Amino acid sequence: MKEHLIVGAAIGDCVHVAGVVNFLDLAEQMDFHTVCMGPAVSIDTLLDRVAELDPAMVAVGYRLTPENCRSLLDDLKAKVAERGQGHRAWLFGGTEPCVVEANATGMFQMTFASGTSKQAVVAFLRGEQLQTPPGTPPPQKLAERILWKAPYPLIRHHFGRPTVAETVAGAVDIAGASCLDVFSLGTDQNAQEHFFRPTEMDPKAHGAGGVPVRTPEDLATIFAHTRLGNFPLMRCYSGTRDTTKWAPMLVETINNAWCAIPLYWYTQMDGRSARPLRESIPETQALMRWHGEHSVPVEMNESHHWSLRDAPDVVAVVAAFLAAYNARSCGVRDYVQQLMFNNPPSTSPMMDLGKMLAKLDLVEGLQNDGFRVWRETRGGLTSYPPDPSVARGHLAATVCLQMQLKPHIVHIVGHTEAHHATTAEELIEACRITDGAISQCLLGLPDMTRDTRVQRRKAELLSEAAVLLEAIASLTAPGRDPYTDPDTLATAAEIGLMDAPHLRGNAAACGKIVTRMIGGACVAVDPGTGRPIPEPDRVARVFERSGRVPRKQTSLSPEVELILR
Repeated sequence: MKEHLIVGAAIGDCVHVAGVVNFLDLAEQMDFHTVCMGPAVSIDTLLDRVAELDPAMVAVGYRLTPENCRSLLDDLKAKVAERGQGHRAWLFGGTEPCVVEANATGMFQMTFASGTSKQAVVAFLRGEQLQTPPGTPPPQKLAERILWKAPYPLIRHHFGRPTVAETVAGAVDIAGASCLDVFSLGTDQNAQEHFFRPTEMDPKAHGAGGVPVRTPEDLATIFAHTRLGNFPLMRCYSGTRDTTKWAPMLVETINNAWCAIPLYWYTQMDGRSARPLRESIPETQALMRWHGEHSVPVEMNESHHWSLRDAPDVVAVVAAFLAAYNARSCGVRDYVQQLMFNNPPSTSPMMDLGKMLAKLDLVEGLQNDGFRVWRETRGGLTSYPPDPSVARGHLAATVCLQMQLKPHIVHIVGHTEAHHATTAEELIEACRITDGAISQCLLGLPDMTRDTRVQRRKAELLSEAAVLLEAIASLTAPGRDPYTDPDTLATAAEIGLMDAPHLRGNAAACGKIVTRMIGGACVAVDPGTGRPIPEPDRVARVFERSGRVPRKQTSLSPEVELILR
């Protein structure tokens, strides 16, 4: 018997073969070989072909009246027994009334009613259905959930309404819809900054930007109401202050699927807290160590924040490396690399792919036995049009582009978010749109990452990144690791090696860089001429303006040189 061969057919007088074809397409994605015999196949013709091909599984479909289905399946069962074909796995798919008739025969190892989720089919094809009792929640740890759902990526979406009660009600609807894998809880700014200092909260800002959780019980209650449907993972951003208190609370109350923290942000840099960089960076490193020690994955919410402020692409690429490098140095074992497309909004698809590939080269080059990278893609926060109908098209289009990177997680930016905070109903719709786009992509896409223009942009950015990383290293006193030293990292922002136009007037940063979108890429330009500045020239100007003399003997570490090569 050929273990990885499946034969499928719509039998009897049924011409509705779409269900069989869709099942076989999924099986192909799971590395099975398939043969589709098409519509209206007689039982004798089917059994002749089964005897000839000797498949491990036979998938039959029937979608007409249940009375006809009953007699047809009785005939099938008798002839299967007569020919000695009962040793292989027989599967059935059809309408719910027909599935009732199929189950009554007792001959089918598995039946699939109309509307059965792709995840259930994939689980069966992996053999998991045989070991997992019905109603058992899917894996509740990130890495295990990713592997369980593959080749489909996990779908993530933010949700947080202006009250806890409304958020709880929405959580029930969302979990019950079984369309969202990662429920990303959005809390209001009062919670993020003042959760442990309630007297400092601004009452006028309650519910601004998310759900106003005020106690651990609020978090636990929201989590409890997601324990149905597909039991989505839940996660929440760390606070912008008292981050070491947030970490254990989130793990205890919502089983935080992974921590998301920035290296430079949630500080004076973006005004989300008043922490200076030389204080916040060591706190961030301590927080990463805590998560590493407790085997909780970490996402550095870092690189895209530079692009949101119109930093040149090379700064975003280097920021991705610095964040991942710090996470690995702090003992993080499972690392989520977020890749925000359409950021800045007028970035072209070609330049986007080049930039993301450069980030992945640097970040995934850090992988070893103790550091594993998971790819998470998302659409650009500021790229969505306010018209929800147009935004639906944007959502589907950007997801299709993101699928070029074979992400493990697709983080949805909802089609309403440029206009208003997403409701539960709108979130479910966004998940359905995204799932549809992903399903189409998994049927097979040409590889856009091999385009010569994409590869050229990737090579340009890696070359520029080497220049910037060496310049940052030249700031460090001997004996220190330049990419984890808080003073070095802070200085890089203060003098303008790491810089963005939106940081103008910022007490913690330089803000003197000027950038323009040229050919779909965001590049640094000369303020006087508007012409692009090569990265070596930009770095030289930064040192000249700051009065700092780089340590000429400093060079990239052998590991970084190897990654860049």
